Amino acid sequence: MTDISIVICAYTEKRWEDLNAAVDSVLRQTVPAAEIIIVIDHNSALFERTKQAFGPRSASLTIVENANTRGLSGARNTGILASHSDVIAFIDEDAMAAPDWLARIGAAYADPKLMAVGGSIAPQWMTSRPTWFPDEFNWVVGCTYRGMPETRASIRNLIGCNMSIRRSVFDTVGGFRNGIGRVGTLPVGCEETELCIRARQQLPEYTIVYDPAIQVYNHRVPGSRANWRYFWSRCYAEGISKALVSQFVGQRDSLASELRYTLKTLPKGALRGIGDTLRGDLSGLGRSFAIVSGLALTVAGFGVGLL
Repeated sequence: MTDISIVICAYTEKRWEDLNAAVDSVLRQTVPAAEIIIVIDHNSALFERTKQAFGPRSASLTIVENANTRGLSGARNTGILASHSDVIAFIDEDAMAAPDWLARIGAAYADPKLMAVGGSIAPQWMTSRPTWFPDEFNWVVGCTYRGMPETRASIRNLIGCNMSIRRSVFDTVGGFRNGIGRVGTLPVGCEETELCIRARQQLPEYTIVYDPAIQVYNHRVPGSRANWRYFWSRCYAEGISKALVSQFVGQRDSLASELRYTLKTLPKGALRGIGDTLRGDLSGLGRSFAIVSGLALTVAGFGVGLL
């Protein structure tokens, strides 16, 4: 069985209960982690509180401060440097892993040509899910979305809330790139996308696999994200992030998956919403509008990002 280190990054005490639940979920795995590393991102009060609360719980649990630039990329890179296992798994501090999460990840690495594997992420809406919110845009809240494979498949990149990567990949291609990705509450991302594309370019003989049976559930979605304002701002920021990624790894690789998603998944989703409306579900029109407006804002953000 492959030894696996788990890295959890946290930056705010507002998610304290979420962090507790995330740590509990990784401590209750059917196959234990070699080590669990909690990285606190430039928050001394949270660092001290986390040390006092979690330090005595397990000999395998370590709490460190982000020694790099503030943000998720820097925090993850700190976790990588603090870890010792051949494989490093990442989960967000506001999510929970299924009990067999680590066992399934470890089993996947029996394939020597596998450099990274991740799985599905199910949202837990802290308020009711908006009826206008389309499944095609679950990526807005960091979760698995309609259009992703429904069975085990090779893919371009993983979603950061549920991913694992061989240490040798970081040794070869470097860590997560600073300058893109989430910093605090800024609704941007794509740092794991850029890393995965960079790894595929430099290690073309290896694969990245998505397996929906590797489950992270209860990825909490607060009420502050269940509104049009957040939805639109996240779409716009995604476009900017994608433009930055394209500058680092090239437009062909950075946009290949997005083109398929735009040309196939989104038109089907918009038509599905119209069909639902004709069958009496008036919220279907809202989902169609969300798809069209979300795409338009993402494209606008991409254009601004290129400039």
